[in-house]
Amino acid sequence: MRTRITLACTECKQRNYNTTKDKKKHPERMETKKYCKFCRKHTMHKETK
Repeated sequence: MRTRITLACTECKQRNYNTTKDKKKHPERMETKKYCKFCRKHTMHKETK
């Protein structure tokens, strides 16, 4: 079963993206590089609650 997660920018702490992931295959927190419209550049985004 896939669960919904929220991705937050590591620089400005804004929550920008919602996505899903499979917790059985990937139990660790997700981290990806995405565009932040508040910082106006590509930054690392981490999974939040």
